[in-house]
Amino acid sequence: MTPLLTVEEHRARVLAAVSRLAPETVRLADAAGRTLAEPVLAAHDLPGFDNSSMDGFAVHVADVEGADAENPATLRVVGDLPAGSSADPSFGAGEAVRIMTGAPVPTAADAIVPFEDTTGGLADSLGTIDVRRAPAAAGAFIRRRGGDTRAGDVVLSAGERLGALALSAAAAAGVAELVVHRRPRVAVVSTGSELVAPGTAPGRGQTPDSNSTLLAALVAGADADVTVIASLPDEAEAIHSFLERALDADVVVFTGGVSAGAYEPVRQALSDRIAFEKVAMQPGKPQAFGVLDDGRLVFGLPGNPVSVAVSFEVFVRPALLALQGRTVIDRRLARLTASETWTTPPGRRQYLPAAIDLVAGTVRPATAGGSGSHLAVSLARAEAFAIVPAEVSTVSVGDPLDVMLIP
Repeated sequence: MTPLLTVEEHRARVLAAVSRLAPETVRLADAAGRTLAEPVLAAHDLPGFDNSSMDGFAVHVADVEGADAENPATLRVVGDLPAGSSADPSFGAGEAVRIMTGAPVPTAADAIVPFEDTTGGLADSLGTIDVRRAPAAAGAFIRRRGGDTRAGDVVLSAGERLGALALSAAAAAGVAELVVHRRPRVAVVSTGSELVAPGTAPGRGQTPDSNSTLLAALVAGADADVTVIASLPDEAEAIHSFLERALDADVVVFTGGVSAGAYEPVRQALSDRIAFEKVAMQPGKPQAFGVLDDGRLVFGLPGNPVSVAVSFEVFVRPALLALQGRTVIDRRLARLTASETWTTPPGRRQYLPAAIDLVAGTVRPATAGGSGSHLAVSLARAEAFAIVPAEVSTVSVGDPLDVMLIP
């Protein structure tokens, strides 16, 4: 009997076959979800000038030192600086300049007094002011030039995903274009003569094709492009024909047709081109993977929906992210404790669809029915996959578990 591969062994074979896709330059506005191929360097200092972090008054510290509610310091306001102004007004002893948040601090000033530390505030701020609280020190409420980053500093590193916060940082650093890796092009294929399109009333022996919808969403969530979605009958020739048509794909993901039954079209069509393995995991034991002569990566996943979701997270998603040059290719793990007891299959690592309570720090099966790989609807209740080691046969209340967090 052929021994089962460990999850790590099969994953290593997959990742060893991955080569990063070519880089390309895109506009900042088109870079959401892409992966940096080159670091982003700041084009200028940020901030680019000393500026006020508060609405208030630019002052000489010496004029307001010791000021408090009983002994306020009275200053004459001789200028006004809104944000966006390039003026640099001078002012002397006993004088101040009204200033708004983000405006450049006058060269002559060495602190900012916020409106709330004066009598009258904004309503009475262009004549004289009484400062009722002295700044804590010189430099108070002044954001110094280059305090965030200096020109030439690395703002974002190669391999980072460009989410909203990263894109904002690139924009603030003065960058208009980014060098990123191309998105992988992925063909999603469900196999099974029993499958009917969602919305079609299934007859006897038929079932809705939920796997193609599931996979398409998972692929998009991995920042890859779905180029085609297909549902094929249990015929080897249908597999050959599809591969001849999907030549522009970098990755082809089949679901179903990889086990040892009589009607396994992926195995029948590709057994001499990719490897069909058994992996010590539950669900997801039957797995197929290989590289075609033209360089396309081909995954064959089991046909049951929970198996598809787990197999994608463990093997396909890391490969798609590695193709993009992503530094981090795994979901985040949390260490939580079991709030229920359940049994697990002997000798196989279990990935259990789970519900979690991050406040309590607990995890439990998402459904009372357990982890049946056919429970497509129950996937909607899963917030994570609890990962149970192969050597564990029973999870008891209070046992610590690693939990893969999923969106």
